[in-house]
Amino acid sequence: MADPTSQSNYLLIATRHLSLEWTLDFLTRTVRGTAVYELEVKGNDVAEVILDTADLVIDSIHVDEDSVAFTLGAKHTVMGSALHIPFPCPATKGASVKLTIEYETTTDCTALQWLDKEQTQGGKFPFLFSQCQPIYARSLVPIQDTPSVKFTYNARVTAALPTLMSAILISPPSTGPPHDGRKIGQDQVTYVFQQPVPIPSYLLAVASGNLRYRPLPVPKGKDWTSGVWAEEELVDAAEWEFKEDTTKFLEAEEKITMPYRFGVYDLLVLPPSFPYGGMENACVTFVTPTLLTGDRTLVDVVVHEITHSWFGNGVTHADACHFWLNEGWTTYVERLLQQILQTPAHRGFSFLIGSKMLYDDLKLYESRPSYQRLQIAFEYGENPDDAYSSVPYEKGANFLLHVERTLGGLDVFLPYVKNYVQTFMGKSITTQQWKDHLYAYYREHGTGDNVEALDSLDWDAWLYGEGLTLPVPVEYDVTLALQSNLLAERWDKARTATDLHELFKASDLQELNANQIVVFLERLQSYPALPKLHISFLGSTYSFATTPNAEIRLRFYQVALLDPQSDAARQYAVDAAAWVVGEETPKGSGGEGRKGVIKGRMKFCRPIFRALHTVDAELARGTYRRHKLAFHPIARNLIEKVRTGGAFIIKH
Repeated sequence: MADPTSQSNYLLIATRHLSLEWTLDFLTRTVRGTAVYELEVKGNDVAEVILDTADLVIDSIHVDEDSVAFTLGAKHTVMGSALHIPFPCPATKGASVKLTIEYETTTDCTALQWLDKEQTQGGKFPFLFSQCQPIYARSLVPIQDTPSVKFTYNARVTAALPTLMSAILISPPSTGPPHDGRKIGQDQVTYVFQQPVPIPSYLLAVASGNLRYRPLPVPKGKDWTSGVWAEEELVDAAEWEFKEDTTKFLEAEEKITMPYRFGVYDLLVLPPSFPYGGMENACVTFVTPTLLTGDRTLVDVVVHEITHSWFGNGVTHADACHFWLNEGWTTYVERLLQQILQTPAHRGFSFLIGSKMLYDDLKLYESRPSYQRLQIAFEYGENPDDAYSSVPYEKGANFLLHVERTLGGLDVFLPYVKNYVQTFMGKSITTQQWKDHLYAYYREHGTGDNVEALDSLDWDAWLYGEGLTLPVPVEYDVTLALQSNLLAERWDKARTATDLHELFKASDLQELNANQIVVFLERLQSYPALPKLHISFLGSTYSFATTPNAEIRLRFYQVALLDPQSDAARQYAVDAAAWVVGEETPKGSGGEGRKGVIKGRMKFCRPIFRALHTVDAELARGTYRRHKLAFHPIARNLIEKVRTGGAFIIKH
């Protein structure tokens, strides 16, 4: 079955290599240039190639050396316009076709966000970054925009600011002077990139801004390098946050899978409008600045993105219906690393934190139960972003944990994990292919008991089941949550008290790290809403109302807004609205405290706007509309589709 989100004819002819020649124009906010394709014919007598596009201006097309006419189909709301390119004569199976397209993007490009200098950390230069997952590469370049097609690429990108792509930077070298020693923001420099490992289109990425580089220490004997990129004002903080753990995580991952293939593993800290925690672009993971907490407590996001190097970038889902194979496997292995590098309690603690998000999202999709499934049967042209939630991550990881335990534990399952990666590395697969391989492995390498264990799994309930709970209860090690739960219980029991100074002190949190504080606040949400006095004391005594840690601030506002009709909710709704769009009074130094910096990560802005709407619909709508263009196009699309009580929060 073909990818339901692509109009391309990739089953008949597929891209094998792409060469890009781009100019980044910050004045017109466009990318213009040339794309050259090496196409492999897979069918018989193929008369045309069809590429996915969205809001592109096509100037000319050549097949081999011949100029050809082309047709842009009617624009589909989700899939864009199919670009039909006829061949001078039908191509035979096994033949190679060269295709050259001159084109430029438009200001409607969903994949790109162009930021004014005021929207950046440093406030000195503009910034550009891309987000092509799941189906937005087609707005950046004409492409077969499906994870079923993987290709190598090279690029030459000319820009007035330091530039990165999801490839190895050949020149100027990352360790050389910024912008090759030329004047940043004025002089044009051509950056040369090479990506020798085939990748799917959603891993195409570009970023350009006032960037600086810091190398990270690499273990002896490794043939890959690692470093961190960020705006000049943040690069030292970013280096400190990530230098302790990044390459250690990468080395540990190699031991349970196979050697890292991409040659370079860099991190790029983006401005705050980046809509995700991280994006696993090949060679350079994009991450949110909300990870820079100064205590390294949120670096597990980096573990997740590193793990994608094998699960997603290596073994890839065939199409959006099987997206859980990327995220479920990645989340499962990320938490496995927590056990290997720390303790089993840390693994269980991560599952516990994730379970709150899972059950919240299952509830959110109660009116769209098909999005509660692991394997979603998307209709042709349905937007996969409509189903974006923690379900493929958390339900998928819990399923794999259940498989592990059903088979007899890690000693039985871990050898399979390595074999799975080695078997499918470089391929794009479906859920059925994974299931068939799982059975085949244990028939060959296991025992009859292993196969019987697999037969005992309720496959349909896990893959296609709907509802607000997992198919079977999954228990976790909750050791690290005990203190958090006890503190939440104390607050619940003190709800009628009036002299809170005698009951609670700032030192209550002395033995809790940031993740345990998150669990404490989430546990509070399981009780009835606290009185306004208590919420105010909670926010001031523990500094939750002013903390720069966005994970903690989000949970504090969720506690404060728990009862939409309460005085506390009405008061803190104003504060939450100001926080999410960057209108609050600065509370310190750094990008997270600077006035005018939004919280564009969808993990934060979507639930805040949802909660605001239940308290004060006009406040939610007015706040969003005033700051709409500061959010990434993908975030805007999903904020505007958030439902509460069956109604859209923001109408188009």
